Amino acid sequence: MKGMTRRSLIAAVAVAILAVGGFSLVRGTSSAKEVVVYKTPTCGCCGKWVEHLEGAGYKVVVHDVNDLTGIKNMHGVPPGLRTCHTGLIDGYVVEGHVPAEFVTRLLDEKPDIRGIGVPGMPIGSPGMEGPYRESYDVVAYSKTGQTTVFGHVEGDEGR
Repeated sequence: MKGMTRRSLIAAVAVAILAVGGFSLVRGTSSAKEVVVYKTPTCGCCGKWVEHLEGAGYKVVVHDVNDLTGIKNMHGVPPGLRTCHTGLIDGYVVEGHVPAEFVTRLLDEKPDIRGIGVPGMPIGSPGMEGPYRESYDVVAYSKTGQTTVFGHVEGDEGR
């Protein structure tokens, strides 16, 4: 490495470390798109939601736990948004049957919120497939627990 200055050597090592760690210097995010999901061991709809995320290109690491209360409390999930599983990705919380397109939007836009969620278990949401799709909102919540609508999914009830 003749002719390489100490500063350029340090910069080259830093770039190599970031590349091996799966980080993008352009976006500053993990390129692996890894979601850590906490769910109960017997929940079938949670497993289907995991498959939905994997089908959208996300790497999912699943932790089966018997009680999700501590996870939800630790991450400030408001009581009205709590569902059967909790996902964590890139510093955000994804609660419930959120479609992958909204997870992608969250990561692209990087809003100053704690997370997003789908209250309840709407028929037709990812993991809750059925004969029709209910309309539902994807709700964002702040670090103080305030909620706003992040997105909307139009249903096809009765069509």
